[in-house]
Amino acid sequence: MTDRLNPGDPAPEFTLPTDTGETLSLADLRGRKVILYAYPAAMTPGCTKQACDFRDSLASLQAAGYEVVGISPDKPEKLAKFRERDAITFPLVADTDKAVLTAYGAYGEKQLYGKTVTGVIRSTFVVDEDGKIERALYNVKATGHVAKLRRDLALD
Repeated sequence: MTDRLNPGDPAPEFTLPTDTGETLSLADLRGRKVILYAYPAAMTPGCTKQACDFRDSLASLQAAGYEVVGISPDKPEKLAKFRERDAITFPLVADTDKAVLTAYGAYGEKQLYGKTVTGVIRSTFVVDEDGKIERALYNVKATGHVAKLRRDLALD
């Protein structure tokens, strides 16, 4: 079982390639609140729904001081297609070796249709301005998660 993060833990640092061919580091976002969400695969129904929910809430999340970053094991080229197809307006980072997902506890054994499989555990992390975990939410649902997160963060 992968170790899970808890509030107050330092958020694991990363520098990863993005959907635009650049790199993004968690350190680049220091001083801002970050919502980092881990999803299994770009352009699948659940992941598309979740990404579009974040996209549609992005202006109000940013107005409340949050940056949104999506992370998956997809290659940057696939992330670029996802961004273009669904007009994703926040960075998507590629963790092809799954090292960052593992460091966040978002990669490991999970239940899928009653079977134990190894893969990305759909998760969301709220990182504070100092790089500490404020919230670590595991096994979240793709549908309705952004609305629940907004309620939890007292944004609605």
